[in-house]
Amino acid sequence: MSDAKIIDGKAFAANIREKVAAGVEKLKSENGITPGLAVVLVGEDPASQVYVRNKGKQTVEAGMESFEFKMSEDTTQDALLAKVEELNNDPKVNGILVQLPLPKHIDEEAVLSAINPDKDVDGFHVINVGRLNTGMAGGLVPCTPLGCILMLRDHFGGDLSGKKAVVVGRSNIVGKPMFNLLLQESCTVTVAHSRTADLPAEVGAADIVVAAVGRPEMVKGEWMKEGAVVIDVGINRIEKPEGGTRLVGDVDFASAVEKASAITPVPGGVGPMTIACLLVNTLTAACQQNGLEAPKM
Repeated sequence: MSDAKIIDGKAFAANIREKVAAGVEKLKSENGITPGLAVVLVGEDPASQVYVRNKGKQTVEAGMESFEFKMSEDTTQDALLAKVEELNNDPKVNGILVQLPLPKHIDEEAVLSAINPDKDVDGFHVINVGRLNTGMAGGLVPCTPLGCILMLRDHFGGDLSGKKAVVVGRSNIVGKPMFNLLLQESCTVTVAHSRTADLPAEVGAADIVVAAVGRPEMVKGEWMKEGAVVIDVGINRIEKPEGGTRLVGDVDFASAVEKASAITPVPGGVGPMTIACLLVNTLTAACQQNGLEAPKM
């Protein structure tokens, strides 16, 4: 049996939401400001509907204003852009999130680029990407990598400097921002991907392994060095031999738990942190828009 610490993302996210709620309360009492998050949902995607409902619920629980806008599947791109512009100009709205995926006839990039970068709580706008890439203050960071870095800071007592980290996956949503966040923590970072010549060797050299490649159980425990800390971002649904399906990560948990000193499970690891960090970003945006310092998480 392994001695690996299982990092409880659900409990960690609950703690972050409590800190956000305390920050919101302080902002209200000292400055009379209530942060507002606007979520725009286009179409009837069932997974998106559940996600948006959860976002709305947690936003209200944190003491924020929640604004939801549901638009039909056949909404034109112009109508969606007009809605984004309206929210850009609404002082009650500090954060704007357009739920992805969008219907095929709408250009996602055009819509994301139309959001005011200071209200872009997903952190996908090219200006926020540039701020993160250059270490400039005031940027909003994508929620999933932000959740990962908060977990890592907590595990290492706030000091990651000098650690060797490997990020498996190079997406704009997780892999690339994760690289920049780890670099800001003074880690030595390698980004590995499907064309990496010897992936087991890269993983084996790392103190921190972040798997975000979108392939079920691809990263094996036997590749890892003893005592590595493993953050598994993947969420994949696979068939069970006896029928039905189950959720697994991008890491082969059964073998990794034997080598790791700490590991996030799937489900219940990184997943719950995403909405918690959306609330962090909304509070940060509200503070920055009013010339106030955002609370540290």
